[in-house]
Amino acid sequence: MIDDDAARTTRDAADRPRRPLRCGEPAVHRFSTDDGVELQLSRFQGGTKGPVILSPGFGTSSIAYTLDTTDTNFPEYLFEHGYDVWVLDYRASPLLPSAGTQFTLDDIATRDYPAAVDTVRAEAGVDDVQIMAHCVGSLTFLMSLSEGLQGVRSGVASQLTLHPRAGALNELRAGIYAANVMDALGIDTLTTEFDDDPSWLERLYDRALTIYPAGDEPCDRPFCRRVMFMYGEVYDHDRLNDATHDHLEEAFGVANIRTLTQITRILREDHAVSYDGDHDYLDGAANMKVPIAFLHGEHNRLFLPEGSRLTYEWLREQNGPDLYSRHVIPGYSHMDCFVGKDAARDVYPVVTAQLDLHN
Repeated sequence: MIDDDAARTTRDAADRPRRPLRCGEPAVHRFSTDDGVELQLSRFQGGTKGPVILSPGFGTSSIAYTLDTTDTNFPEYLFEHGYDVWVLDYRASPLLPSAGTQFTLDDIATRDYPAAVDTVRAEAGVDDVQIMAHCVGSLTFLMSLSEGLQGVRSGVASQLTLHPRAGALNELRAGIYAANVMDALGIDTLTTEFDDDPSWLERLYDRALTIYPAGDEPCDRPFCRRVMFMYGEVYDHDRLNDATHDHLEEAFGVANIRTLTQITRILREDHAVSYDGDHDYLDGAANMKVPIAFLHGEHNRLFLPEGSRLTYEWLREQNGPDLYSRHVIPGYSHMDCFVGKDAARDVYPVVTAQLDLHN
């Protein structure tokens, strides 16, 4: 089942010419969490390595990985290197009705990841899986491990970890409790999507964004302005080709305020805590004794490289140095590590080498 917003995104994507993916059409597996939320996994079976679950960032769907606007996307790369690839749409995915509901990072960590791992293990007939998670997908993956997630052989955590350090714009948002203010005003979701016939309020919103700080990545495109307002500097424009810049909105959509409020709390606490602040995810270090490679863009201004360094050093102190590694990608920022025009040359081999170590 796909809601109206997701359907519009799907129609928009279908309206343009698309190149066929070299990994073929996916086998889609729908499954439910223990609180009854329907999620989905898209399988591209390129071989017996893995299986590897690819988990996207907050407010984006599996399309963040399967977008066809570069010569090779990440599922294609892994497929061609013999991997059994499963792309996850967890409850924040704009392709799912759940994206427009209110939920927390704790829900993703304690409900979505266990259900996804169990589904892949059962369908693929394996004892354990690998996970490559990006941004909020990475943060909640690490939170899930801290809570005792079972069946994970190794992981790659991209950009956002248990000790996030925000760039200037997100630091400002956290300092003024921007998400909390929107919640108090009764705003429960934000979206990067546009109506064909925008209301006066939507036109006012876009006009206001023209004077919103653009950081180091100024762009007049309304979609990019909305992304900047909602999240910050998500990608370096110089790393995108024109086709990706024109169609990246297909991967984005609605985002709920409750989750953004928890991110604000985490930034203010300097490490991952529960939505209500009563649970500290650093208490579960003993559950995180699995190989984890940390990945960070050198120029990430959304979540600074310092954050992954802190989590990397903390885990080495807690569990010893042998299980963990950290890789800073020169010249890259955040999402462009996976949708950049040269990511298949500069980034994918680094990630795949880490996955290969545990196959």
